[in-house]
Amino acid sequence: MKGTLSLRLRTLADMVTPGNRVVDVGCDHGFLPIYLVRSGISPWVLAMDVREGPLTRAREHVAQYGLGEYIETRLSDGLQSYEAGEAETLVCAGMGGRLMAGILREGSRKARSFKEIILQPQSELSGFRRFLYEDGYEITKENILCEEGKFYFLMKAVWTGTRKEAREPLYEEFGERLLRERNPVLRDYLEYRENRVCQIEKELISQPGQRAGKRLLEVREEREQLRKALAFWEQA
Repeated sequence: MKGTLSLRLRTLADMVTPGNRVVDVGCDHGFLPIYLVRSGISPWVLAMDVREGPLTRAREHVAQYGLGEYIETRLSDGLQSYEAGEAETLVCAGMGGRLMAGILREGSRKARSFKEIILQPQSELSGFRRFLYEDGYEITKENILCEEGKFYFLMKAVWTGTRKEAREPLYEEFGERLLRERNPVLRDYLEYRENRVCQIEKELISQPGQRAGKRLLEVREEREQLRKALAFWEQA
C-alpha cells in the first residue's frame, strides 16, 4: 500500500496527528484509512462515503488486508452517520470547496468537536478559505503539491470559535502561510497560472466584441493578482 498510495493521499496522512482516531468523509475505495492503520498513524479509522459502490470496494480492500478490527465502514451523507466523540481527526478530501463547506456547515456541531480537520478542496479555494475564517476555524498548516501535472492544496484547521471577517484577497486565493513561507511549489503554480493567463490574454486581444472585452478585463485582473502573489519571492 505504501508503494501504491498517491502522493496526495500520503501527504494528507502525514498531516494527521499520530495516535488520533480518524473519520474519513468521502473515503472512496478506502486506501487512505488502510494506509493510516498500516503505517501506525491511527489506531482506528471510520471510513464513510455517500455512495454504496465505492464503500463496497473499501470493505473489500479492508478485508483483503485483514483490518476489519481497525477500520469501520459506514454509508453516510457527509457527517450524518458520525457520532461526535468517535474520532479526533476529520479528513475531508477530493471534493469541491463548496460541497466541503456544506458538509462542515450542515454537520457543524460534529465538525467543531474534532481536535483537527485535514482538508483538500479541489476547487473554489478562495471561497472555502473565507468560509473557514468566517465560521471560526483557524488554518494552522498548509501545503501544496504537484502530482501528474495537477496541483493540490492541503490544509489543517482547528475550530477556535473566533470568527474573522474579510481577509487579504491574496491570502484567501493562495494561502497566507504558503505565501509567507514562499513555498516553492506554490511559486511553480503561480507561474503556471500566469503563463496560461498571458496566453488567454493574447487570444482575447485579437477578438472583437463586448463579451471578449469583458473577459479581457477579468483576465488582466487575474494576471495582476498573480503578479502580486509572485512579488513575495522578490522580497526574499
